[in-house]
Amino acid sequence: MEHLFNPLSMVAIVFIIVGILTFIFPPKTINTLYGYRTKTSMKNQQTWDFAQVYSSKKMIVIGLVMLLLSLNFIVIDFTGNQIIIIGLIIIGFSVGYLILKTENAIRSEFKES
Repeated sequence: MEHLFNPLSMVAIVFIIVGILTFIFPPKTINTLYGYRTKTSMKNQQTWDFAQVYSSKKMIVIGLVMLLLSLNFIVIDFTGNQIIIIGLIIIGFSVGYLILKTENAIRSEFKES
């Protein structure tokens, strides 16, 4: 039970909360402070709007998956260092996956003819 609140579960909860908030309250205009911000997503208002909805949904799903993975830290007897290293690896892959999927979805949705 001591490993219930590990770095992975905490980041997972943040992913879920931020995903829900950006889905409910997406940024209306392109800005540099709030929302999914990349060169591709900020290309125009249509790509911006699409990226906000798509990335927030993905963020919620990824957060739930990370939360489920973090339950392994309760079941399996990992050391504190192992929990941190494994958690950071999963978080890194999760962020990379979110960006890769969102960027590919933007490019696919807005193919230039």
